Amino acid sequence: MALQIGNFTIGEGRAFIIAEIGNNHNGSYDLAIELIDQAIQAGADCVKFQMRHLAQVYRERSLNKAGEDLGSEYIVDLLQRFELSKEEHRKLKVYCDSKDILYLCTPWDSDSLAILEDMQVEAYKVASADLTNVPLLEELAKTGKPLILSTGMSKTEEVEHTVAFLNERKTAFALLHCNSTYPAPFHDINLRWMDGLRKIHPVIGYSGHERGIAVSIGAATLGAAIIERHFTADREMEGPDHAASLEMPEFKQMVDGIRQVEEALGTGAERTLSQGEMINRENLAKSLVAAYPIKKGIEITAEHIKVRSPGQGLAPHFYDELIGKTAKRDMEFEDFFYPADLSENALEPRDYDFERPWGVPVRYHDYASFAERISPDFYEFHLSYSDMDLKLEDYLQGQYDCDFVVHAPELFAESRLMDLATPDENERQKSIFETQRVIDITRTLKAYFPKTKRPMIVANIGGFTMDAPLPDDEISGYYERFAKSLNELDRKGVELIPQTMAPFPWHFGGQRYQNLFVKIEEILHYCKLLDLRMCFDISHSALTCNHLGLDFYDFAEKIAPISAHLHLGDAEGLNGEGLQIEDGNLDFARLGKILNKGCPNAPFIPEIWQGHKGRGEGFWIALERLEGKL
Repeated sequence: MALQIGNFTIGEGRAFIIAEIGNNHNGSYDLAIELIDQAIQAGADCVKFQMRHLAQVYRERSLNKAGEDLGSEYIVDLLQRFELSKEEHRKLKVYCDSKDILYLCTPWDSDSLAILEDMQVEAYKVASADLTNVPLLEELAKTGKPLILSTGMSKTEEVEHTVAFLNERKTAFALLHCNSTYPAPFHDINLRWMDGLRKIHPVIGYSGHERGIAVSIGAATLGAAIIERHFTADREMEGPDHAASLEMPEFKQMVDGIRQVEEALGTGAERTLSQGEMINRENLAKSLVAAYPIKKGIEITAEHIKVRSPGQGLAPHFYDELIGKTAKRDMEFEDFFYPADLSENALEPRDYDFERPWGVPVRYHDYASFAERISPDFYEFHLSYSDMDLKLEDYLQGQYDCDFVVHAPELFAESRLMDLATPDENERQKSIFETQRVIDITRTLKAYFPKTKRPMIVANIGGFTMDAPLPDDEISGYYERFAKSLNELDRKGVELIPQTMAPFPWHFGGQRYQNLFVKIEEILHYCKLLDLRMCFDISHSALTCNHLGLDFYDFAEKIAPISAHLHLGDAEGLNGEGLQIEDGNLDFARLGKILNKGCPNAPFIPEIWQGHKGRGEGFWIALERLEGKL
C-alpha cells in the first residue's frame, strides 16, 4: 500500500523526508524563509509548519493564565509570541512552490483548516495532540486529502480507534511512531514498536525528537516510509522544540553512533507513556470540557460538550460514552470532564489517621475547593511563576488553623530554569532574584497561617545539563556556587530544603540530566557542610537507585535522619515517576518502618502524578493506601 502526496509516492522504498519547522521560526517570517532554504540545501522533500487559532485550541482561562498548570502556561505564552500571520503562511506556500519543495502544515483547529484548504495544501499533518480529536478528524477526512498522523502521547487502543474512524471514511493516511518528549531519551523510544504499528495500519513512519540522527536512520532501516525531524537554525534559541531539533549540517549527515540505534530499538512491546509524554499529554493534548455551566443531575448532551486543550480531563475519544450520562456535580464553563464522570460513584475524602502530619499539594486557585472538603495538618502551595504575581488576598481570607509549606517554581518566564548552581553568573543572579521573591511570598503567607513558625520551601536548586551528565571533577564547583547563592539569599524566618532528584528530570517536555542532590553520599556530605535538611522525594530517589543499581531502602535509611519533609509517590524503572501508591515497585510497609524510625515527625504529602484531577481523587486513593504505614 502506498500514499500519494503531490509528486511523492510514499511507501514504496524511498523515505519521504520532512523538515518540521513548526514554530521554530519564533514568529519571524524572514527566519522561516531562511529555514526553507536550509532545508532544501539539506535535502528535505518537504517543509512543514503549524497553524493555530488559539481561541479554538485553548480554554479562555488557559489563554488568560487564570490558575492554569505550569506546563500549559509555558506553552500558551510561547504560542502567543511565536505565531506567524495567516498571510505570511500564504507567502511561504508560494515561496515553497517556487523552490520546488512541498509545503505542508498542521492545522490545530477548524479555522486553520479552512485557510489551508483555500491555500490548496496537498496533504495535512495531524499532531499527536489531536490523534483522538474526533471532530477535527471528521473535518480533515471530508477534505479528501491524505493525512499523516503522529501517535505520540497515545495508547494503543486510541490509535486503533482513530484508524477505524479514518478507514470507515476511506481516508488515505500514514501513521508515525513518535515519542512526544523534547528531547526524547533513547531508552524511551522503543523503535521496534513500529512493527506493532504496522499491524494496525500498513503505511508507517517515524517522527523523532531524540538527540542526533542515528535513531532516525535506524527507523528508515526498519521500513519507515516517512521520516520527520524538527529543524532549526540554532538549538539554543528560546522555545520548546529547538533543543530536540536538528541544524542543517546534522540534517545532511548519514552516519552516527550505532550504540544509539541499539539503545533506541527497544523490545517491540506495546508502547507505554513515559513520564515526559504524560506531562506533554497533559499540556498539549485535548479534553472534553463543559461548553457552558451544567447543573448536577442534568443529562449530558452533545450541546454540553466541546473539545479544548490542555489534555487534563477526559480524552475526546470518550465523547460518545459521555453523552447520556447524568452530571454528578455542578460544573462551570469550560470545567473538565473526568473519568469519574463516566462512573457511578466518585471517591470522596474522609478523615485519615496518621502518626505524622499529612497534607496535600494545592495551587492558590484550588485551595478553597480543597479546604471545603478536607482538614489536613498542612497544605503545600505549589507556585508557578505567574502565581508569584497574584494577590494573596484574592484567594485567602483571614487566618487558617493549619500549617503550610511552599514548593518553589522550577520554571520561570522566558524559558528559564531555577539554577542556583550554574556557572553562568547572569543566570545564577536571576535565579537568586526569583528565589528571593519566593522567600518573600512565603513570609507573606505566614500571616494567613500563623501556626507555622518557620515555613519550609521545597526547591529544585539546579545543576541541570542538556546532553550528558557532568564530569565528576566539575560537581564540587556546582555545589560551591550553590553555597554562594545560599549566602546571598535573605532566608530569615524560612527554611530552604532541596529536594532529592531523579537522574533524568523532565523540562519543557523533554529529558535532561540532573547532577546535584541525586547520589546519597553527596547529599549527606553537602547537607552537613551547608547545614541543610532535605525534602525526601520517594519516587525521585527510587528512580535514582534503579538507574545506579543501588538498594533503595538502604538509601532511605541513610537520608531519613536529615529529611525534614516527604513527598510520597510510587515508582518503576527509570521514568515511572509519581505513580499511584502500590502501582509501582515500592514496598511502602517496609519504607514506612524506615521513615517512622528515621524521621518520625517529618510531614508528608502524596505526590501523585495529576492526583488533584477529578477533585483530588488520586490523593484520596494514596492516603487510603498509606494509612497504617506512616
